[in-house]
Amino acid sequence: MSNQPSRGRGHASGRAAPHFLGGRNRGGPLRGRGGNRGGTPGNREWQGSGNTGSAAEVFNADVPAVLDARLASCDALIESFEKVPKTNEMPLRPNWGTEGQAIMLRANFFPLELPAKFTVYDYDVAITPKDKRLSSPLKARIFELLEGSSQYAPYVGYVAHDRSQRLVSAKMLPQPLSVDIPFLEEGEAMPRPNAQVYSVEFTFVRVLNEVEMKKYLNGSPSNRGDDIAPLLSALDLLVQKHASKAGVRVGSNRYFFPSMERYSLDLGIEACKGFFVSVRPTYKQLMVNINVCMAAFYVPGNLAEAMLAFNNRTGGMPAEFSNRLQVITRHLGYTKKYTVRQIMGTPASRTNFKYKGRKDMISVENYFKEKYPEITLRHAGTLPVIYVGKTQDGNDNYLPAEICEIPPNQAYRAILSADATSAMLKAASNSPAKNANSIVHEGLPLLGLGDRNETLANFGISVSQAMAVIPGRLLPPPQIVYKSGRPPVVNEGSWNLKGVGFHKPASMGNWAVLLIQAGFTEEFGGVDDPALHTFLEDFKTCCQTSGMIAPPGLPRIIVTPRLPSPQHAQSIIENTLADSVQPEQKPSFILVLLPDKSLYSGLKRLCDVRFGIHTVCMFVKKARDQKGQLQYFANVALKSMRWLNEKKTMFVGIDVTHPSPKSKKGAPSIAAVVASADDKFGQFPASLRLQTNRNVMKDAEEMTQELTEMLVERLVAYKKNVQALPTRVIVYRDGVSEGQYKLVLEKELPQILAAFDRFNTRDQPGTYRPSLSIVVCGKRHHARFPATSAEHTTQNGNTLPGTVVDKGVTDIYNFDFYLQAHKGLQGTVRPTHYTIVYDENRLDADTIQTGIHNTSYLYARATKAVSLVPPAYYADLACERARCYLGALLDSDDARSASSKGKSKGDQEAERMQVYEQAVKMWGNGVHDDLKNSMFYI
Repeated sequence: MSNQPSRGRGHASGRAAPHFLGGRNRGGPLRGRGGNRGGTPGNREWQGSGNTGSAAEVFNADVPAVLDARLASCDALIESFEKVPKTNEMPLRPNWGTEGQAIMLRANFFPLELPAKFTVYDYDVAITPKDKRLSSPLKARIFELLEGSSQYAPYVGYVAHDRSQRLVSAKMLPQPLSVDIPFLEEGEAMPRPNAQVYSVEFTFVRVLNEVEMKKYLNGSPSNRGDDIAPLLSALDLLVQKHASKAGVRVGSNRYFFPSMERYSLDLGIEACKGFFVSVRPTYKQLMVNINVCMAAFYVPGNLAEAMLAFNNRTGGMPAEFSNRLQVITRHLGYTKKYTVRQIMGTPASRTNFKYKGRKDMISVENYFKEKYPEITLRHAGTLPVIYVGKTQDGNDNYLPAEICEIPPNQAYRAILSADATSAMLKAASNSPAKNANSIVHEGLPLLGLGDRNETLANFGISVSQAMAVIPGRLLPPPQIVYKSGRPPVVNEGSWNLKGVGFHKPASMGNWAVLLIQAGFTEEFGGVDDPALHTFLEDFKTCCQTSGMIAPPGLPRIIVTPRLPSPQHAQSIIENTLADSVQPEQKPSFILVLLPDKSLYSGLKRLCDVRFGIHTVCMFVKKARDQKGQLQYFANVALKSMRWLNEKKTMFVGIDVTHPSPKSKKGAPSIAAVVASADDKFGQFPASLRLQTNRNVMKDAEEMTQELTEMLVERLVAYKKNVQALPTRVIVYRDGVSEGQYKLVLEKELPQILAAFDRFNTRDQPGTYRPSLSIVVCGKRHHARFPATSAEHTTQNGNTLPGTVVDKGVTDIYNFDFYLQAHKGLQGTVRPTHYTIVYDENRLDADTIQTGIHNTSYLYARATKAVSLVPPAYYADLACERARCYLGALLDSDDARSASSKGKSKGDQEAERMQVYEQAVKMWGNGVHDDLKNSMFYI
């Protein structure tokens, strides 16, 4: 298969590459099929994928979409950049994109206006005494008490703070200023006689004003390096002040409110809708970015009742539910908050501890009988107690679950189960119009960003109540060309394989089938089941129709014995393969019919690492479903397709996956580098490495650590296949936040250049140094772009595939853009944010935008455009496959069940290193040598 963009000026006929590969159309406009430069399309065929059915709801459809006047001077911005010498690192934006049809979009960004003379007085906050108890929750409580003090009262309407160490004010505060706060627990009427007194001291640091900010926003290259972060973060404090008091903050920018609707996710867990809010600098305008978000919360209630519910359903409360759970008690006469460190294995009647004033141990039950005779423990002999740390005198502190309450509005931070995740996605899947309406009509008032915000008014700040209107463009899809058959019609970013053949199909060779028997009703009945034979014939026919070469007859069918239990499944499958597959006569690939997902990770580790056999997994339930079976077969067949390109350019994808909250402490990170192995852009083998992280050792490097060696492996494979090294390398780096762009240049760029230098040997004539570009791909952002016209939406209200945005809400200086290449199937579609952080190839906007858009149609596993450029997508898939090899450590059910109670930091660090060393042993030599130069992870 090849990807042939529409013919235009500068394009040769026949197979062609994405624009930035071929070099013949550096930014030239598309004409004819696909539209002319920035105007109306010359041929509406590609637009036919728009909303032709029932009209999709469009947000503010009756309100005219009018562009902000500030955008009229965008061309002058580029002209000022052209006067600046070109640099490779963090290049300035070279131009604006012009390809495709011009459209108008709304953006979930709201203009923020500052007064002509805007001043912020910035203060450091210090709380003394600085003891070990000065945790974030304690600091938050101290600030809560501070705001109720008479000494602080005169400043309340003019200040905002971060509940920790910084305060900003509209007025100069008296200096020195220190406020003493006698500590009270929530619910206490007055401080206890021995209450700790905290001193909160405010020290003036600097004056911030709008002058430097306005210079930066105007886009003068000489002001690009200005440090606007202090003022920007001060504005964040001001904008978020109301939300931080009226709602519950999760993370640094997400707020959830008691009035918002809740959705049940799982036992003891519910979802709540909230809003993300952040101040962002854009060309000539500060903006407030607001987006709908979801988070999981604990269902409030009695802890003992929650334990009983878990006992009835699953046999006990899982460790991931209780770990770091906060509970409150009221038996002391006030509300006291604790953090659950561990659920013990004994109830109150059999849990003994030392108590001051007594020589012998006392049980928790007897302690409560003596100390709190008014409390009757109903579950003293049945439910386990919880451990909440040490008391002030150093003794272990245990609490009966029945006196503990799970307070409301507490975020659930563990990984959700598959069912809970599905329920969360369902709750979050709202149309763009519904989300936009929620942002405007619920978000703005709940966040306090209207006219009645006293603090914003005192600073002279106002926030627009209307979303910004920005220009966008709709890029035409490339023409999809197969070896035989009519070119398929691309409809909303997808097509089907009916009646077409691959350009260079793979041979199925001596393929085999592994039938895993677990006793599910959907399973095939064994080797002689006629339904299995029909299924395999249909699958083979689909592959042959696409041009793949299959031997006559049915493949060899390997059947496992009936799996008795999940814990023995792995060894049974391993023994079955060992008895059935000879190392010198391996199948070309094994089609594995899986009963469910639970066996996937273990199977991939067996076949990838031990046996070195390609496997393609199909879930039996999907495979037997006649509806959609052809497309399911087609997607499996696509795992072998290839396409052609003439240029010696290598695509590289880089990603790093880190341990999750379910991982054991000390579990490693895994880095993946994939790269095109030839000039056809059909094969992207992967190199994988384990690497340390800060959970293993505190000073570990979080960026890719062995990038040079992995890239050398990829270059060697390319040279072997092409008989030459690439002259251009384009790297797509996934999983990097905006704050880490400089780390890519400081930590990873030198390793890439070192890999090139490895080929400068006596055997290599001349100096090898390909031109290099690095593009960061970001999905974790909150920019959304509701359409302004139903003509430019799919039936579910999302914008059409090919929607690109590079003006209005993008970075002022950096070369970035948002691209939605795929069709949003449910909820509100999220574009990918691309930023060119290094560029020796002097890419222009149309080159990179249309190039990535076209390349998004080349994903090897589906007949549709994908949301992330394929090299980065492949790197992510390789990381996920590698996680299967360390499943016992990275996705451990008992990862948090072990207690660190009583262990020193040194012991804990030693345990983490033991886990890391265990991972290294499990990893061994990594992927089997027979698979290393293939796309085994697909």
